[in-house]
Amino acid sequence: MTDYTILRTVNEGIERITYAPHERRFDTPILLQHGMWHGAWCWADWQALLATWGWESHAISLPGHGGSPVQRPLRWCTLGYYLRFLEREINRLPVRPILMGHSMGGALTQHYLKKYDDLPAAVLVAPWPSHSMVPPSISPLKIDPVGSLLTMVMLSATPLIRTPARAAKLLISPKARISPEELHKKLTPESIVVIYQHNPPMWSPPKHLKTPLLWLAGEFDYAIPEKFERPSAKHYGAKYVVVPDAGHNLMMEHNADATAQTIHEWLMGQSIQ
Repeated sequence: MTDYTILRTVNEGIERITYAPHERRFDTPILLQHGMWHGAWCWADWQALLATWGWESHAISLPGHGGSPVQRPLRWCTLGYYLRFLEREINRLPVRPILMGHSMGGALTQHYLKKYDDLPAAVLVAPWPSHSMVPPSISPLKIDPVGSLLTMVMLSATPLIRTPARAAKLLISPKARISPEELHKKLTPESIVVIYQHNPPMWSPPKHLKTPLLWLAGEFDYAIPEKFERPSAKHYGAKYVVVPDAGHNLMMEHNADATAQTIHEWLMGQSIQ
């Protein structure tokens, strides 16, 4: 018997998966925003743990991701388009939530905070770097030349995860608790436009934020090497934690429970009610 209830709904084209603890310890909910190719499903293990610790959490799937139907062709989806849905979800909640964003979801978190900076806390999980998503040393052309050329032809980021092996190399370590085949089955097509929008001159990070930030990086993240995460966290003055022996999808790694515990303890340290 679990200590929480799971509710899945699809309303106004958005899938929401809520984990509600039977004994809620905190009034502030957690809103979880997935990254490229993923959906609300990717947070399940962490949502379960957070619920046992008394946190209510809500994971959403952007249009065309997870269980949310497509509302616009994905190749024409932009960060601004995705951000409107995230803003709407934040405003739906009775109090401002803790925002947790993974990868592109971490970029959306940064874009939200640049506009509003009104949250009790934010957790950035292997997020896109603060200043640019495509510095030369992590250019998609260097990571996957064939996939990168296909993205240009197809105007889609989907070729970057075209096989289970390719998806696994980009997103998880060999020790991850999900197999390459299982992961690949769950991934969805994705826009390529979003990657290039998180770069100058279209993007510059805010210089000062009031919202407390926890920044998590995977030691062996292939998609966004740790060396680019550390200066980004420093730019924001965020608490910085490197998760050892982990790839990009920290919530699916062998040590995901310990990482969730780190998040919980940090949130407790912020005295969030």
